[in-house]
Amino acid sequence: MYHQFIQNFIKMKIVVIGGTGLIGSQVVSLLQHTGHEVLAASPNNGVNTLTGEGLPEALQGAQVVVDVSNSPSFDDIPVMNFFKTANENLLPAEKAAGVQHHVALSVVGTQKLQASGYFRAKQVQEDLIKASGIPYTIVHATQFFEFAGAILQMSIADGKVLLPDANIQPIASKDVAAFVAQTTVAQPANTILEIGGPEKFPMTAWIKQYVKATNKNYEISADAKALYSGAPLDADTITPENSVYLGPTKYADWIAIPQNQR
Repeated sequence: MYHQFIQNFIKMKIVVIGGTGLIGSQVVSLLQHTGHEVLAASPNNGVNTLTGEGLPEALQGAQVVVDVSNSPSFDDIPVMNFFKTANENLLPAEKAAGVQHHVALSVVGTQKLQASGYFRAKQVQEDLIKASGIPYTIVHATQFFEFAGAILQMSIADGKVLLPDANIQPIASKDVAAFVAQTTVAQPANTILEIGGPEKFPMTAWIKQYVKATNKNYEISADAKALYSGAPLDADTITPENSVYLGPTKYADWIAIPQNQR
């Protein structure tokens, strides 16, 4: 899929905010392999969206900015501060630099999960992008395969795992990165594009697969009142409504691969 968009190649400078993280590092690698000038921007290399440090220099001559950064804290106040402050610094700096396309990674169901402080902050990010005047594409992805363990840990109560009685359609991070890379060199969509994994199943079924594959031992059950990141879920709140892409990687195949080979 990824290599289909290499035709009619025009070399661009692309700045990837959060370019050293799980998704960002893969996006940077994919784009570098097609010959683009790619800057992996993060506080570690002197580019800080929270303070504005290094932004004008990083964005000089950039045609596209990809923002796959995430807050280090999911608590309500810090996460809102992160996404609001970062985008209030980043977007005006992009406009001043003449950036022609802003690509941001967000989450399927964001607009339906406003009881959660994290998703309220993501909604603020998306609203700032839409109001910026910069052509944009917002990619809404479902939960990544890599985060099954974190979902399990946040759902443990009294030694048992209690999950929302809802469906999930998880996707491999490598498939997210491939789609984001493709989107980066395409024309701005000026809308939200939804993507997900190839299979939809109850959240309990997904976490049971993870537990079995990692030789853990938990009692797992579903409860319609259980919250997800602080928000209640309906059956399909966090699955795509109108997906434009479904990643080809199946979870059972992915989890069977040794971790250092994924």
